Amino acid sequence: MKHSHTRIWIHTIWATKNRERILFKKTGRQVFDFLLNKSKEINIPFEQLNIQPEHVHELIDLPTNICLADFMQTIKGSSSHWINENKILKAKFSWQRGYGAYSVSASQLQAVKTYIQNQSEHHKRKTFTEEYNEWKEEYGIFDD
Repeated sequence: MKHSHTRIWIHTIWATKNRERILFKKTGRQVFDFLLNKSKEINIPFEQLNIQPEHVHELIDLPTNICLADFMQTIKGSSSHWINENKILKAKFSWQRGYGAYSVSASQLQAVKTYIQNQSEHHKRKTFTEEYNEWKEEYGIFDD
């Protein structure tokens, strides 16, 4: 084989510190735009991105030469730095430590895109915390 061909679809989720609901309308849009531009700048554009008041969902095709932890550190670190430097929020901002990252089968790609896109409607029925706990259980992740 002359070339390597890969698709490593990853759905990541992370939250504001203490899952504080602070990324509303204008602020959320500013963070969305920053993340979108940053992802393009580092050549890992989002396939889907959604900002909710207390958390973020994104779908990426992770290149084989990039470690997921490095990507997440870059995205979360640069965005929190930008939010604070530009005084987007009145108080000091930070993301909650860690993140969730789940592989996505090509056969489920459209379903995950739709799920991420429809977060506002989805969270009218179920809180982020309830949903995230269900995800962890589904994937066999148990807190120590």
